[in-house]
Amino acid sequence: MSDKSSKDVGKGAERDKPWLFRTYAGHSNVAKSNELYRNNLAKGQTGLSIAFDLPTQTGYDSDNELAKGEVGKVGVPVSHLGDMRTLLDGIPLDQMNTSMTINATAAWLLSLYIATADATGASRSKLTGTIQNDIIKEYLSRGTYVFPPEPSLRLIKDTIVFSYLEVPKWNPTNVCSYHLQEAGATPVQELSYALATAIAVLDTVKASGEVPDKDFGTVVGRVSFFVNAGMRFITEICKMRAFGELWDEICRERYGVTDAKNRMFRYGVQVNSLGLTEPQPENNVYRILLEMMAVTLSKKARARAVQLPAWNEALGLPRPWDQQWSLRMQQIVAYETDLLEYGDIFDGSEVIARKVASLKEEAKAELATIERMGGAVAAIDYMKRRLVESNSSRVGQIETADLVVVGVNKWTETEPSPLTAGEGAIMVVDPAVEAEQIGRLKAWREARDAKLIEKSLRELEDAAKEGRNIMESSIACAKAGVTTGEWGTTLRRVFGEYRAPTGVAQAAPERAGGQLDGVRAAVDALSAKLGRRIKFLVGKPGLDGHSNGAEQIAVRARDVGMEVVYEGIRLTPAQIVRAALEESAHVVGLSILSGSHVPLVSELMDRMRKEGLEDIPVIVGGIIPPEDAVKLKGFGVAAVYTPKDFQLNDIMADIVRLVERHEKAA
Repeated sequence: MSDKSSKDVGKGAERDKPWLFRTYAGHSNVAKSNELYRNNLAKGQTGLSIAFDLPTQTGYDSDNELAKGEVGKVGVPVSHLGDMRTLLDGIPLDQMNTSMTINATAAWLLSLYIATADATGASRSKLTGTIQNDIIKEYLSRGTYVFPPEPSLRLIKDTIVFSYLEVPKWNPTNVCSYHLQEAGATPVQELSYALATAIAVLDTVKASGEVPDKDFGTVVGRVSFFVNAGMRFITEICKMRAFGELWDEICRERYGVTDAKNRMFRYGVQVNSLGLTEPQPENNVYRILLEMMAVTLSKKARARAVQLPAWNEALGLPRPWDQQWSLRMQQIVAYETDLLEYGDIFDGSEVIARKVASLKEEAKAELATIERMGGAVAAIDYMKRRLVESNSSRVGQIETADLVVVGVNKWTETEPSPLTAGEGAIMVVDPAVEAEQIGRLKAWREARDAKLIEKSLRELEDAAKEGRNIMESSIACAKAGVTTGEWGTTLRRVFGEYRAPTGVAQAAPERAGGQLDGVRAAVDALSAKLGRRIKFLVGKPGLDGHSNGAEQIAVRARDVGMEVVYEGIRLTPAQIVRAALEESAHVVGLSILSGSHVPLVSELMDRMRKEGLEDIPVIVGGIIPPEDAVKLKGFGVAAVYTPKDFQLNDIMADIVRLVERHEKAA
């Protein structure tokens, strides 16, 4: 090709419109988060992506016992309409595309959003955005579920039917495979489990009879997806192309959707956070960029919206500058390169076609397995077990360096990073935020019309009991001043609560010789001296539902011969201490990834002392800055582990030594 023709390639071509630029953000309180949103929009962000704190996600008010230490940590607390109005102050909702990462309480947060729009004069017909509203993946991977599967699907159906009628441009469900990959899912599992979830949701809507057959294609067209892209970016490109082709087939063959526009696979993405490393965190910038290429290079499988994690998310809460760095990465790719000037550069590639076909074939086989079980809800136990097994395999490959992670298990020599030096290298939420939020919440309750609150909640409860759509009564509750906790408590009373399977007991044991033999021998020897198996209590205090680390620790402890007690997520410190006493545990391990480790561990250690259990060693794992690790050890914690401690066998050996020291001292 001549120089002239090279220069002319793409010249004058109409550039595709770029995807929505987002950053997943929210922390401390609604006023600070509003300021953050407005600043990010001024920097060129084109859509909001709201992160809610764990009490909001699980239907509790900020002053609930379970909310202690969790307020404003992983997102913003929204307890009532006043909070939502402050959060969105000055942002024109009829011009903004807003994504809300919310699931169990999705109907409530959508109600607060609509009530805010009504109050500010924004037409419901012009509202655009997404609520995640995918509860099955919460059971499998992220843990912010509340209600059992059947009523949860009913609530999703209610939001879909309501949105189809009242908020036609809104995406009322966003089927999420992102957290499946974070939990260790293979590409085939991501494809099949996400599509099985979408089928379960649409089958529920169709069975309700609340959408006329002639309009069902419109409902299908509002289903969106939220996916993950990891480092194997050729595989990830093929996965996204497979997603689009499989979804088109399902829409056409299962639901008879004839309009090609309604069969489009519309998705947003946050690239993989699981692969971000605590050691040499500056390398994460390259990882994030490569992962973004997987969802932008192929035009036919390009994301509609992209949000990128910050380079230092494995260390703690990103600062505004860190988020800006990720936003600029998107803008440089979209506006400085010629990516958006060309058609799909992978069309015609035999390598890509073969990989896509292979992924589709395997995903269809897994979908058929789930279908034979009765669908996604009936297969929750099966899917959870498979995810735990896949994650165990991934962790094992990192331990043996069969899966190379630069700076972690290979090329670990490093210069000190100037990016992580000094005070303020990560953002820390002020502990006073929680007390201030509780004070505002109490003032809000005192200023309300008590009779109107009672009437609104009674109407919500009646709608839930009678099978009526709960959206209008939820919006009425929002406008009356009902709180997140009151809405959640009312529906808990009707629907009950749920504890999802952990997948630990059912996961296939690791039987590979050699790797575990030394630790197994040490466990056997000490257990013989004790007269019973070493008993290891694994606990997750607070509302943090990210259980992947706890599950892998529990599985490995079981595989090396310990007796493991693990009851899953969302336990109070009091419940964990009581279990340690009743189970006669030799060691207690806590997993906390929400940033709430200091108050939760402090309370737990106080309770251990009051129960006379101060001699039982307590270990803690999570995203814990070095200065906080010093605090935890000051409380009496025996050992602290962070993502850099990836050798699980070393942790198991530490546990044996801790128990042995305790027994000698006793």
